[in-house]
Amino acid sequence: MFISSYDSKFGKMFLVSDGTNLVGLYFEHQKYFPSEILKYEENSNLEIFKNTKLWLDEYFAGNVPNINLQLTFVGTTFQKQVWKILQTIPYGQIVSYGEIASIIAKNQNKNRMSAQAVGSAVSKNPISIIVPCHRVVGKTGELTGYAGGIDKKIGLLTIEGHKIDLENLKIEKIH
Repeated sequence: MFISSYDSKFGKMFLVSDGTNLVGLYFEHQKYFPSEILKYEENSNLEIFKNTKLWLDEYFAGNVPNINLQLTFVGTTFQKQVWKILQTIPYGQIVSYGEIASIIAKNQNKNRMSAQAVGSAVSKNPISIIVPCHRVVGKTGELTGYAGGIDKKIGLLTIEGHKIDLENLKIEKIH
């Protein structure tokens, strides 16, 4: 496993790769930060790291990145289902935890699925920003949790054109 760092406008980030695919993108000190990655070999010359940094540069410049990245997920079957749905949320759009729960319930031929279980899987997303867990909000637009910190979630949503009601921590206007 390999690691590289990236200085984003919201703080230092760590990229993790198996040598070919991106397997992690974490804000320093975020919740669920896997401390073992700091023991991985530093190698900023990997193609996946170069492409990921270009993707991040585009994103933080306020553009929709048009760079395809090879991603590999390590997690439970349920987590991978949630993360796959996260990847379908378009730039500048939001969905609720309940909406994701409904999609999974439908896919599994169930009447319902727990939004809290979805929230737990979303919070453990190993590839921040690129797999846009920051685009998931409460059912009435409230900004519930973000492993990188609510300040970063607000910043990411603002980049994507959302207006945030900071007093109530809620989406004020959808892009």
